Amino acid sequence: MANSAAAEAVILIPSLEPDDRLPRYIRDLTENGFRYAVVVDDGSSEQYQPIFREIETIGGATVLHHEKNKGKGEALKTGYRYIKEAMPDITGVITADADGQHTVKDCIRLAEKLEEGKQALYLGSRDFGKDNVPFKSSFGNRVTSVLFALLYGHWVSDTQTGLRAFRKEELPFMIDIEGSRFEYEMNVLIACARNRIPIIPVEIETIYENENKGSHYHPLKDSMRIFRVMAGNFVKFMGASLICFVLDQGIAAVLREWLLPAAGLAKGSFLNVNISGWGARLVSAVVNFKMNKDLVFKLQGNAKSAAWKYAVLCILIICLSNAGVWLLGKIGMAGWLAKIMMDLMLYFISYRAQQAWVFREDKSA
Repeated sequence: MANSAAAEAVILIPSLEPDDRLPRYIRDLTENGFRYAVVVDDGSSEQYQPIFREIETIGGATVLHHEKNKGKGEALKTGYRYIKEAMPDITGVITADADGQHTVKDCIRLAEKLEEGKQALYLGSRDFGKDNVPFKSSFGNRVTSVLFALLYGHWVSDTQTGLRAFRKEELPFMIDIEGSRFEYEMNVLIACARNRIPIIPVEIETIYENENKGSHYHPLKDSMRIFRVMAGNFVKFMGASLICFVLDQGIAAVLREWLLPAAGLAKGSFLNVNISGWGARLVSAVVNFKMNKDLVFKLQGNAKSAAWKYAVLCILIICLSNAGVWLLGKIGMAGWLAKIMMDLMLYFISYRAQQAWVFREDKSA
């Protein structure tokens, strides 16, 4: 029996060198209520073209072609652009893989979620505790889930699922996200987390046919690309912090050891210590703000608003660090150890706060 929710959504499938399961899958989708299916041939060779020609004979199916392989991200964005222009009346888009992992029933489940009209990214989430899950899939997903939670504050149990759904209103947002290959899907999760778009898991069947050997995912190469995408901003954040730490220490030393004594403020005096410390921190903080704004988080919006937020955060971090060191000292912890523990913890908190609050783009802009 046809499903009304499915009739209002479009299925988008990027495909590279598929087998004869793909036409059968498209037929199953259309026979169970999906009026529209868009398949993007991502540069498959001539021997695979009969499969795509067969798909074109299926009512409601459209095939788009890349002359050469551009990657899954580009294939998805080619589909998004076509859907945005040619299908204005749909409720939303459901992306699925061409390797038989996603059942028609699960696609319908996501179509029903789209009918609710919420701004969200729905993820078809698999159970990686099952025996039929290949090690490369379970291990990779668990590692990226933990890292994503640490860096972006969202627990996503299946970061690499290809079964996703979102409203048609989010098409321009999805098209603008960077990435051309498998890392694009991780960029989507990061963009949603940074823009506070809910990421909602929807439990689906866990299917791996022939141990997922039909997948074009390369465990080492693509995992490294995904890791660079996830940790890239944090690595740049650490680099900016290191540069500003060296700058802070250098300016403080010059002021403390030479300039202030030359002006009559003796080394070790109250004024010498405070002027050198706060003067150096002021300069390094301004440089750090500029580097984080332009290089790390690439803020395009209101710099003045970000500046006062950054100042508030810096003062708060200093106060929390001092309070934490004092409290830990009360229970007998060495001051140097308490300082390291507090500053390390607050470093991660500062990164998250700058990402989610200080340098967060205004979605209405």
